[in-house]
Amino acid sequence: MKTGILIAFAGMVAAQVQAQSILFDFNNAPVYTPLPISLTVGGVTAHFSATGGGYSIQSVTTATVVPVGFTGNFIFPSTIYASDLLVSFSTNLTQFSIQYAPEELACDSSATMRVTAYLGNTFVGTATTNAVAGTWPVQTLGFESGQQFNNVVVHYDAAPVTGGDYGPIFIADNMSITPIPPPIVLDQPVRLPNGAFQLTFTAGLGGTFIVLASTNLTSSSWTPLGTATETSPGQYQFTDTGAINPSKFYRVR
Repeated sequence: MKTGILIAFAGMVAAQVQAQSILFDFNNAPVYTPLPISLTVGGVTAHFSATGGGYSIQSVTTATVVPVGFTGNFIFPSTIYASDLLVSFSTNLTQFSIQYAPEELACDSSATMRVTAYLGNTFVGTATTNAVAGTWPVQTLGFESGQQFNNVVVHYDAAPVTGGDYGPIFIADNMSITPIPPPIVLDQPVRLPNGAFQLTFTAGLGGTFIVLASTNLTSSSWTPLGTATETSPGQYQFTDTGAINPSKFYRVR
């Protein structure tokens, strides 16, 4: 019986975790509040600050301009002068995107927006995009990398190439991030008095984890047993009532 528990532990080490995206829609941010502010969604805290004249939180009922598709609260420029939006995160990411609308009134082209990602002060990468020309046109600026990063700079990079009626400012909403998934950490597995095998582990908040089993660790065929229950935030438990000899290997996906 003790051997069975040790084998189960070995199988759990090979667990898999898939990353999940988190959306900051700013609707929980206090209206009129100037940056810097910090917001927490899905266990990740994002700290927003700015250069230059900065930004504040406005809403569809308080802002002088509401781009098409923007709802609730969003980030609004505090002056008519260009300002970078700076965002740092409490955990490392692999993906970042944010919806934006530059100040343009029926221009024939749109501004170039740039996002640059860093891990601490170390440059990771950068990406640019342009919206389809129009009036306060809406586009999504994004960056994705196999290398982790934990802060970004959103920058108004260049004015519309055809000129027109524009300003070097932008409104932002709906920021999406993909954090590095926290590792699955196995607690001490136990054999219950009724013979069932119980395993507990910690992982990301609100995740869905499938427990699988096999009598052969190298097998390509693993049998799904069920879904682990989140007994408290980030703490999961699963009981295999069919745990009998021969011993089993367990995997979480």
